[in-house]
Amino acid sequence: MKPFNVFPYDSTIDFMRLRVLSTAVAALIMFIAIGAMAVKGFNFALDFTGGVGIELRFDKPVEVEDVRANLAKAGFEGAQVQNFGTGNDILIRLQEKEGTSNAPGSVAQDVKQATSTAENPAEVRSSAVISAQVGKELALNGIWALVFVVVGFLIYISFRFEWKFAVAAIITTLHDVLVVVGWFALTGHEFDLTVLAGALSVMGYSINDTIVVFDRVRENFRSMRASPSEVLNASINQTLSRTVITSFVAFLTVLALYLYGGASLRGMAESQMLGIIIGTLSSIFVACPLLMWLGVSKQDLMPKARDEAALARRP
Repeated sequence: MKPFNVFPYDSTIDFMRLRVLSTAVAALIMFIAIGAMAVKGFNFALDFTGGVGIELRFDKPVEVEDVRANLAKAGFEGAQVQNFGTGNDILIRLQEKEGTSNAPGSVAQDVKQATSTAENPAEVRSSAVISAQVGKELALNGIWALVFVVVGFLIYISFRFEWKFAVAAIITTLHDVLVVVGWFALTGHEFDLTVLAGALSVMGYSINDTIVVFDRVRENFRSMRASPSEVLNASINQTLSRTVITSFVAFLTVLALYLYGGASLRGMAESQMLGIIIGTLSSIFVACPLLMWLGVSKQDLMPKARDEAALARRP
């Protein structure tokens, strides 16, 4: 695999020398994201705000993108459109257009008129109000899912490493998620369940990337006779090619999803693309510098040696 290395295995880039700058920049970006969430808020989709659900049946099979484009022309921005059953059946979820009746039947007729053509007319099969209460429950479940993942990661890393590694990994992961979610608040891009799923997947990607680096840190602490700064630098340099190549391949996959997955998956793909970039940078420039701030040392990774020394002192 050496010919595929982007960076030589024995690179000597001094990442720890940049730790003050890198952590300061990361903190600044995170606070901007938090500020955007607090001040601007989110452009929540129907999943969280409620709206109207309409089932249409066309005489002939119809393209989802064509239906979505016709709805946008009629003023129904951000409509969620998908096939169900046969290619003739379309499920549409949207917010009521301003200036129209709030009754789902009236909205359904407007949607029917906007999507029907002379060659392929539509028939309203059903229409119903989507309660905003459901959206509140989904948001609450998303928060609980985030808490569950964070606690699970904390327990797992604490068992696998030491508490300093667990704290550094969790702070790094939360930084990545906050930046990704804050991006949607800052840009005003629609925030729906697929974006929430993408943010949770970012946590998994970020923690995996960080653990790869931390594994090398643990190995080097046990095999190298060097200061913590030198060990952390060596660990990052040795895993640098693996980190960059893996992230690049993952980014290409998500980019294809963003370009060809349709509007319904664009939010998730956008959150994952940003998460891959931020997660890669944080595993290099944030995770190990945090270990330095926490004062990690060789003794933190050798509990057995400490236990044996304590036993040897006993009478």
